[in-house]
Amino acid sequence: MKYIKINPADNVAVALQDLAKGEVVEGVTLTMDIPRGHKIVLRSLRAGENVVKYGFPIGHVTRDAAAGTLVDHSCIKTNLEGLLEYDYKPALVEIPESPAKRTFKGFRRADGQVGIRNQIWVIPTVGCVNGICEQIVSKFKAEIAGQASSVDAIVCFPHNYGCSQLGDDHENTRKVLADMIHHPNAGGVLVVSLGCENNQRSVSW
Repeated sequence: MKYIKINPADNVAVALQDLAKGEVVEGVTLTMDIPRGHKIVLRSLRAGENVVKYGFPIGHVTRDAAAGTLVDHSCIKTNLEGLLEYDYKPALVEIPESPAKRTFKGFRRADGQVGIRNQIWVIPTVGCVNGICEQIVSKFKAEIAGQASSVDAIVCFPHNYGCSQLGDDHENTRKVLADMIHHPNAGGVLVVSLGCENNQRSVSW
């Protein structure tokens, strides 16, 4: 296929390969060479007429364009111009507060937060103890296997940070871990460290 006319309403086709003067496209003889990827005029257009591609106007020609010629950025201009003003006035409706007291099944924590999970989390302060934390979780799960419990899950949160971190990098790690330690979905948290890392448990979390 040497060209494509995308929509029956189009007044241009697109060359899929270099086309030479004299070749015929949609019954129109080319009057000039058309490079691959460029548009071919299928019907003579007067200056100001729309160029139609995909079945819709994509702009207009800035000068007369004869059938069988090339139309590109040198003779086509967008139809979008000028300043458009928008006036947005939504009709908001006041939604009255429901008098009904809504509740959900959750877990109220000592600090007043409420969680929707009741899990035990094992959190390392440094990546060096990831393996130890995973072993703790594994042994704990094996120990309580088959026993009735209100604990939803026992989860380890390994990461690669906490050692030799400085400045904002260290501070971001500390903040993330502190937020996890105080998360209401954790009914209990075990923090594991080596003691030699920059990220120390002695820092107030």
